[in-house]
Amino acid sequence: MSETQDKKIRVGIIGLGFGGESALKGFRLLPNVEAVALAGLEEDRLTYLGDTFGIPATSRYRDYQDLLANEDLDAVSVAVPNVLHAPIAIAALERGLHVLCEKPLARNSEEAEAMVQAATKANRVLQVVFNHRERNDVQTLKRYIDEGKLGSIYYAKAYWMRRRGIPGAGSWFVNKNMAGGGPLIDLGVHILDMALYLLEEPSILTVSASTYNELGTRGVGFDLNSRKSGSGHGYEVEDLATAFLRLSNGGTLLLETSWATHSSAQDDYGIILYGTEGGADIRVKNYNTENTLTIYTDVAGVPSEIHPHTRGGQFHNAVTSEFIERITSGNWSLYNGADGLRRARVIDACYASALQGREVVIEA
Repeated sequence: MSETQDKKIRVGIIGLGFGGESALKGFRLLPNVEAVALAGLEEDRLTYLGDTFGIPATSRYRDYQDLLANEDLDAVSVAVPNVLHAPIAIAALERGLHVLCEKPLARNSEEAEAMVQAATKANRVLQVVFNHRERNDVQTLKRYIDEGKLGSIYYAKAYWMRRRGIPGAGSWFVNKNMAGGGPLIDLGVHILDMALYLLEEPSILTVSASTYNELGTRGVGFDLNSRKSGSGHGYEVEDLATAFLRLSNGGTLLLETSWATHSSAQDDYGIILYGTEGGADIRVKNYNTENTLTIYTDVAGVPSEIHPHTRGGQFHNAVTSEFIERITSGNWSLYNGADGLRRARVIDACYASALQGREVVIEA
């Protein structure tokens, strides 16, 4: 295996959907990286992506285990249904490969912890694709917070709401065993990550959550244009979830996420922060990236608003670049997927609270 900075890092991609293609695009931009292998079950996608990104026909596999047996690899990108994250990542780590894994890290915290332990034991990088924190509005707000401009942030709300956005009738997304849950684990993990990233990673003390399954089981709220893999699965997950989190710094965080609601939502997400010196609001409609951030402050004692001209962001490209930087840094023990595990524990606590109908304490 290559572990030096002067030799190209050779990467294999497992998964042929949006995540896999995004990883291929991101790695192609990096001069010290070469995508050399590809695995997935859909023959047409395997051929298309292989041809598009110059993956040799002899290095295209249907079985991920055949890809992992390739002796030339340094790292893999895992972009498959959630049920396969842990077994594939652990197998790759045990072979001495660095792993970039799509969110969520795993279906639950037990699997996520096994992945982190495998990364620690192998002394390899394990990184989760939290690509939405790489938006320009989020990065701008993070710098503003780091400068102390909001003061002490004591309340936050993070949401991702859809009116008709259940991803594919019968797909693996709506099967609890394959996905681990519904919008909370799919969309909620993104907004949870963005919020904790902006809040400088406070610990979560308690969670009080509710989940609802009112529309999906009736065939309402499906995205008819979604072409997710899998078929024939019944609708087994929530279509809306809300959670109230108490933070170790005395603040609170409210999460709200849905795939389907009778509401004004389209495909909208955002973060609202209240601080002692100012507030902030990121509002995103249908993945818009332009001028979505508003800062609330006082100017000469007068309530005022600042509208930074934010636009775009690096998204997956920033994640793949950071992944390679971590590999070349040599400080692999610092990047064992612990942030993904922390988010998995919160999501677990939310589902447990909703099931038990009470507040749940998250153990340190």
